[in-house]
Amino acid sequence: MEATELSVLLVGCGNMGQALLKGCLSLSRPVRVHVVEPADGLRDKAVELGASASTELTVPDQFMPEVILLAVKPHLTAAILAECREYLAAGAVALSVAAGVTIATMQGKAGKDGGIIRCMPNTPSQIGAGALVCCKSSSTTDAQVEMASQLLSTCGSVHFVEDESLMDAVTAISGSGPAYVFHFIECLAEAGKAAGLPAELASELALQTVYGAGKLARESDVGARELRRQVTSPNGTTAAALDVLMAPDALAPLVVRAAEAARDRSIELGQAG
Repeated sequence: MEATELSVLLVGCGNMGQALLKGCLSLSRPVRVHVVEPADGLRDKAVELGASASTELTVPDQFMPEVILLAVKPHLTAAILAECREYLAAGAVALSVAAGVTIATMQGKAGKDGGIIRCMPNTPSQIGAGALVCCKSSSTTDAQVEMASQLLSTCGSVHFVEDESLMDAVTAISGSGPAYVFHFIECLAEAGKAAGLPAELASELALQTVYGAGKLARESDVGARELRRQVTSPNGTTAAALDVLMAPDALAPLVVRAAEAARDRSIELGQAG
């Protein structure tokens, strides 16, 4: 039996919006996507990818969205949800990737009948390798959760948490985490240059090493701790480096402090919103 067409309203077609759009259109079931995007170039890109598009929050005739994807700046989320109340009342679910905007804030604008899912993606979602963590409102149905999971899984691994307060910790680890890794690549490349390597070679070695190590860790049957042990010969070069990195005041407590700072800032931004 052929699956029915899924109707998706996507508001915002920047980097994350485009990732979501490509994901929607890659599903095995038929999907119709209408994009709302005021920027001409981004709107044209949405049409090029296979969606219909408009500048303002209007939809084509006979189009009733089942999923409303909000990929806009946090301060725009509430107003857009208020305009989408009729769709939510008719059974649509709103899925927001706006950082820091709580379910309670969204529910206040969406109405008590609207299903709400809050998602924290990260930048690797743009290439289908993201880590996406969600939480849902009490009015969100199991069917809506399943539908949202299918859409988001095209961008990476999808996880749900029951306690919304954990989203601040999620932001600190996976949301902001890619920047930590990018900075480590920078640092490793600089270390290579300081050791005498040509700049181009140092950058390539740093980038490929982090990529390869991450891929190995993802695909290995053992955890990162065991992989580290396997590559560390007693009294060898790796052990000498790890004596520095694993000192009591070195990398581990530094990463904890960095994540705590990101989490605390996420809490502040949520309270300010």
